[in-house]
Amino acid sequence: MRDRLDAVPLSLVLLCARIFPAAVFWQSGQTKVEGWQVTDSAVALFHEEYRLPVIDPWLAAHLAAFAEHFFPVLLVIGLATRLSALALFGMTMVIEILVYPDAWPTHGVWATCFLLLILRGPGAVSLDALIAKRLRS
Repeated sequence: MRDRLDAVPLSLVLLCARIFPAAVFWQSGQTKVEGWQVTDSAVALFHEEYRLPVIDPWLAAHLAAFAEHFFPVLLVIGLATRLSALALFGMTMVIEILVYPDAWPTHGVWATCFLLLILRGPGAVSLDALIAKRLRS
């Protein structure tokens, strides 16, 4: 049984680590926008519930909406994977520390996926791997 499990390609695990957290962040980003516009309710959420220090709620809502759409797309296609995972890891830490500290089990799962990608890269099924292969040739 151990040999069979050892035969599972790490790239499959890395693909899952890219897709599933990306979906969570994408869905969260979708709740903040209507068409191409950040909603007033999203800004209100940052103003009334999230209350991030230092940053204006309007700016925070817009940056979050952008990040929750941009970085998940990069993760899914495996482009700039380590940078994208680092950005979403940072976002996860802000959410955990400043917004929902009691949600550490969920945030821990996300953080683990992002750390795996930061440390090991996207795997063979990615544009990063394709680009690296072409550069080596």
